[in-house]
Amino acid sequence: MKIPRLSPLLLALVGLLLFLLPYVVLRQHSYITIDDNLDAEFSIPYLLVQQDIVFDYQATTTLPAIMNGLPRNAVRSGLSVTMLLFEVLPPWAVYLVQQTLVRLLGLLGMYALLRQIGLRQPQQQALAAALALGWALLPIYSMYGLSLLGQAGLLLAFLAVRRGVARWWHWVIIAGFPLWSTFVFVGPFVLTALGLLTLCDWRTTSRLNWRLVVGLGLLLVMYVVVEWPLFYSLLFKQFVPHRLEFDMRRLTPMGLVAGLRSSAQFFLFGQYHASRFLRLAALLAVGVAVVLAPTERRPVLGRRLAVLLLALGGLALFSGFYPQLVAAAQTRLPAVGVFNFGRFHYLTPLLWFAVLALALREVSGRWQVGLVGLQLLVGLGMNPEWLNNLRELAGYPKPNEPTYAEYVSEPLFQAVQQAVQRQTGLQPAQYRVVCLGFPPAVAQLNNFYTLDSYQNNYPLPYKYQFRPLIAGELAKSPTLQTYFDAWGNRCYAFSAELGKDFRVGAFQRRVVQDFTFDTPNFRKLGGRYVLSAAHLAQPGRTGLRLVGVFTRPDAYWQIYLYEALQQ
Repeated sequence: MKIPRLSPLLLALVGLLLFLLPYVVLRQHSYITIDDNLDAEFSIPYLLVQQDIVFDYQATTTLPAIMNGLPRNAVRSGLSVTMLLFEVLPPWAVYLVQQTLVRLLGLLGMYALLRQIGLRQPQQQALAAALALGWALLPIYSMYGLSLLGQAGLLLAFLAVRRGVARWWHWVIIAGFPLWSTFVFVGPFVLTALGLLTLCDWRTTSRLNWRLVVGLGLLLVMYVVVEWPLFYSLLFKQFVPHRLEFDMRRLTPMGLVAGLRSSAQFFLFGQYHASRFLRLAALLAVGVAVVLAPTERRPVLGRRLAVLLLALGGLALFSGFYPQLVAAAQTRLPAVGVFNFGRFHYLTPLLWFAVLALALREVSGRWQVGLVGLQLLVGLGMNPEWLNNLRELAGYPKPNEPTYAEYVSEPLFQAVQQAVQRQTGLQPAQYRVVCLGFPPAVAQLNNFYTLDSYQNNYPLPYKYQFRPLIAGELAKSPTLQTYFDAWGNRCYAFSAELGKDFRVGAFQRRVVQDFTFDTPNFRKLGGRYVLSAAHLAQPGRTGLRLVGVFTRPDAYWQIYLYEALQQ
């Protein structure tokens, strides 16, 4: 019996399914990226849904569970696919479903793009499918939605609009992209790139392509509609953001060597939010293609590859030196660091895949298999989330990389809440806590009301109110002092002895010998309890009293509950 041949696209989809299989098996026991993800991106949408203020954009609306009332318009929009998922699924399921859909759409978008503009021949179908799989398996922050992997589909739509062959679904892609991407990470940079494409066409043809202008207008209008809370807070100056006091002069290594080192990292690896992977396969493919391409094609191929590599080199130099440029400009314009205009690196993974596809088109099948295989290995090998889940399945997890269930430790924190209720009769909304040695997002996901948080945008006056609580610890550590005063996104209860260790596991048995904390100001802000992952050797020195110690074998943390005494 003859076995039917599977299409390359179907095989790529099977490859994606195998990649996702560990998450499907482990479910809430999957490892999910913690830094800048679980500790920053999960609790906000969860709380917006829990407190029923997803679409409440009034200037007076706050999120009471965070920072004594974080302005609602300081956080993400309610008009997004991510928020819809939080309405119907628990947080861990939101992550797994979103990752599946984002990677699936990324694969399909890249495959369609390559088949239409670069690899159109029937014999190139397998190469297009393999590259699309490599694209879909890149290490990404899927909580940012289609910000990165969706760029292939967006470019496909705009190229169809440019040629005048756009169908209704191309316009749906353009209108839908803002609904599932993060404006501050990718919006201005995608708009800039597409605007430059429009201007280049105008210069080349001496005619303005009005279809492209309409597409750009639609994309911009949709971003304004979707991100209205952000634009409203900026246009009407709803609050003074803490970002106004970002001081890049204190945060940035200065000098030519530092800038070139940073640029080299951007060029060879990229930036972790925008998919950090070694660009080795693309660079090797360029070398092989230049040597092995037919003689008559080398000049054209060389020019095209040179243009792309020069663009990537220019973007790497800009990203590498951008912090120093901001630091220099802040001497005259202190507010110049409020928005990060250096995020053009979000466009570079797509450009590198363009380089890879263009080069592989000119080499034999053997080289194509080897170089695409190398790209797949690089993408998988530099994906710590996927590798940690393989370790979970194999029974050899990293001790300092907890799974979602271990990290959130819901039964453990329920026990803490019940202990407080038995002692005082208070519900979580009636008192405030701070967290020491673990991210406040953990407490927030367990419905505690925290005075501390990891926020990209919050009112500057609150930073001034919070600082006295930790002033004593900041005075002990110049590193933490700079970290808070010159940046401050992590508005945390710091300990100089713990430093930047925000993941103190129960197995570490950490003891803080001298913890300085302004208990009277903590009480003035409504604070009552310090939840600590480390034992405080002398809590009474700062007006704290140990109430209980909580531990569970299925939890990553051991929580010491300290009550702030009345002075």
